[in-house]
Amino acid sequence: MRPSADAIGEPLSQQPGPVLAWIEKREARSEKREKYMKLFTPLTLPNGAIVPNRLGKAAMEESMSDDDHAPSAALIRLYQTWAEGGAGLMITGNVMVDRRAMTGPECVVLENDRHLAGFRQWAGVARSHGAQVWMQISHPGRQMPAILGQETWAPSSVALDMGKLSNQFRVPGEMSPTAIAEVVQRFARTARLAEQAGFTGVQIHAAHGYLLSQFLSPLTNQRGDAWGGAVENRARLLLEVARAVREAVSPQFVVAVKLNSADFQRGGFSPDDAKYVVQQLNGLVDLVELSGGSYEAPAMQGEARDGRTLAREAYFLEFARDMAGVAKMPLMVTGGIRRKAVAEQVIDGGIAIAGMGTALAIDPHLPNEWRDGKESVPVLRPIRWKNKVLGSMAVMAVVRFQLCRLSRGRKTDPKVSPLWALILDQLHAVRGARKYRRWMAQQAAR
Repeated sequence: MRPSADAIGEPLSQQPGPVLAWIEKREARSEKREKYMKLFTPLTLPNGAIVPNRLGKAAMEESMSDDDHAPSAALIRLYQTWAEGGAGLMITGNVMVDRRAMTGPECVVLENDRHLAGFRQWAGVARSHGAQVWMQISHPGRQMPAILGQETWAPSSVALDMGKLSNQFRVPGEMSPTAIAEVVQRFARTARLAEQAGFTGVQIHAAHGYLLSQFLSPLTNQRGDAWGGAVENRARLLLEVARAVREAVSPQFVVAVKLNSADFQRGGFSPDDAKYVVQQLNGLVDLVELSGGSYEAPAMQGEARDGRTLAREAYFLEFARDMAGVAKMPLMVTGGIRRKAVAEQVIDGGIAIAGMGTALAIDPHLPNEWRDGKESVPVLRPIRWKNKVLGSMAVMAVVRFQLCRLSRGRKTDPKVSPLWALILDQLHAVRGARKYRRWMAQQAAR
């Protein structure tokens, strides 16, 4: 029975119990609907580009290039699935700016226009449902597997410390000023090609221990010249890359940066360092995504965090809120988000976009499901291995297992054995490394 108009007009304290309960229930529903709608409101970036909603697919390394390290048919099918899923923003996995510097044997490379038609197809499919689609452009520095047979370079000759797995990476050589200048130009060239291919933006990868992140950290950057020492010098390469990219593309093309809020190593890149970098990026880039960790300290993998409370599900939310005090550009936070309530918490906290990786690898249609009112919560089988590095590798292997299934038009299998997924992933990497070395030999013979 609905309350009378007269009853509704009375103060709440004077209304009968059933009427008060009905009104409170209606107001609660209205508040919930308003909170939910925040996830699906558009976001206008500083350059005028519009992101249709506040849910972003964060970068995941797909390892799905074709034999020429261009986008494969499987990769394009994968992005068709994500495009249909409803995310307002999709950021690709690593696209390398240099074929000699790869994060894995089957990475996509964009350093010239030889395969631009394939990149156009990739961008077109990804944008087919209206999402912003940004290419993540990256250089691994010292985080290039030794099995690929290439020399590795870094700001300083500091080897990766991964315990018994350290020999999987070579001790890097220290980069010369000439090599540093070449890297800047490579990032700019790849960004220009990405725009020509039809992507709506690029994300410069300066997190997770890759080259730009290595320059930012005093643990890996021990230089005594203008590129090392104080944070002003350590941030110089990232800022020069961002400026070069901005100059290489049109004003309507988005330039974003992925940045560690911290690398979780004593004496490393700190939250104060991150604040300085964000301040320097004000007015230069359109969005900063905050994450954290590296190969040595994988903050986002395994059981590094206690997932029992909603507040801890968004690993880097506390850092992002702190950064919001100095950032003039919108921020995106990524790390473990898989529940609608947490995504809402992120947006309510003043963060512009809630980024998801693993959740969308398990359920690519999660944004549309949330829009339809479903409370879907995709989860993987827990990995509680004592060896954190192996645990991190297993998490990535399980995620890639899901991506592989999606690229073949199959349903995901979140309960797959982590050990089995890791074995398959390692076998795939060995085969891919052989193909990569042959490909590099062919390139040298041309």
